[in-house]
Amino acid sequence: MKIDLPMPVEKAIRRLEAHGYTAWAVGGCVRDSLLSRVPNDWDITTSARPEETAACFSDCRTLDVGIKHGTLTVIMDGMPLEITTYRDDGEYADHRHPVAVTFSGRVQDDLARRDFTVNAMAYHPERGLLDLYEGQTALCERTIACVGDAEKRFSEDGLRILRAIRFAAVLDFTVDPSTARAIHDQKELLHYIAAERIREEFCKLLMGIGAVRILREFRDVIAVFMPEIAPTFDFLQNSRYHCYDVYEHSLRALQESNADLITRLAIYLHDVGKPHTYTEDAEGGHFKGHGAVSTQLARDVLQRLRFDNATISAVVQLVDYHDRDFPAEERAVKRLMCKMSDENILRLMEVQRCDRLAHAAPYNEPKPSVWEIPRLVRRLRAEDACLSLKSLAVTGTDLLTLGYPAGKKLGEMLAELLERVIDGELPNEREALLSYAEKRLP
Repeated sequence: MKIDLPMPVEKAIRRLEAHGYTAWAVGGCVRDSLLSRVPNDWDITTSARPEETAACFSDCRTLDVGIKHGTLTVIMDGMPLEITTYRDDGEYADHRHPVAVTFSGRVQDDLARRDFTVNAMAYHPERGLLDLYEGQTALCERTIACVGDAEKRFSEDGLRILRAIRFAAVLDFTVDPSTARAIHDQKELLHYIAAERIREEFCKLLMGIGAVRILREFRDVIAVFMPEIAPTFDFLQNSRYHCYDVYEHSLRALQESNADLITRLAIYLHDVGKPHTYTEDAEGGHFKGHGAVSTQLARDVLQRLRFDNATISAVVQLVDYHDRDFPAEERAVKRLMCKMSDENILRLMEVQRCDRLAHAAPYNEPKPSVWEIPRLVRRLRAEDACLSLKSLAVTGTDLLTLGYPAGKKLGEMLAELLERVIDGELPNEREALLSYAEKRLP
């Protein structure tokens, strides 16, 4: 099979070979090309040692952040290329990093150290595809399988456990049975992996086309770094409103959405507090206060995985508000817009839509408000509605001039004026606001 290499990639390979070395495009770029996907980046593997690679590209800008493991990034015609020396990783000491890297003169040694068969293929513009581990077959069968012994591969680097299920989710592949068994058996190795790396892999998994299937099949693996979800597994809701257990309900809701990462995180975590609030009476199961508990547990998860503060704030707000009713009325929507960004309001409506679709019939019809509120938000924003003190037609200075003392009373009056404007009881006009304030001078 022929792969059309970008010109900078082909030029880099030919330059290395002109200096007496061998070189191949390798890994994910080959995999994606065979899948007719556009690669995110291009990697080259070569017999040249790092210093020899540097000499070959002395006229190019280079970055040596990976030089310890034999990788030099070369900027060729504006395209960054990671060029790595053939190597054998040897023994691993911490289930993550090799103790020492041994450089090799054979591309076969380099392919043997790679994680999955679909990533262990190399391509040369003249010699074609080098596939020693049936990577093409795995692509045709849509399967993720380890190169060699799966338990050994995962023991070497525990992050490969998450990479395997991430690839399966993103590519919508299945996981080879022996590889899947090793993932379940060795999932505790994830305790050795930095939170940032787990977060990165999990976010990619969550956005994958096959995310729900993988989150269902490997829920025990996710629970290693997200133990808060474990109590939701098989937790029956015993309610006429629900036909799924708590975890399955969340997955069914997630299945309904193709939204952004923040929305999908909120959907996945929105009911995580339910098992902690369960009560039962003659009418069935109840989860009073589960929103507040879910909010705190979601915050714990996101902080432990070291999400940025903006993401944490947005997701936690969505989880907190997910089961609240908001009438599609101008006054109520204005108040909501004072508390949430327009973007998060739209996300909230998506969370509520998906949540409802995952209920039991006949309670699984989304409320009209999930469509009407976004329209109201857009209209109010287009009309430049007054929703904050900043857009109020009077200022604190105006009230000082009117005779209000600086401090608490002045602040309270500004807040009252804003509230009455939002509620439609006063127009956002300077004279009307000053007249109202003057009548209430302390």
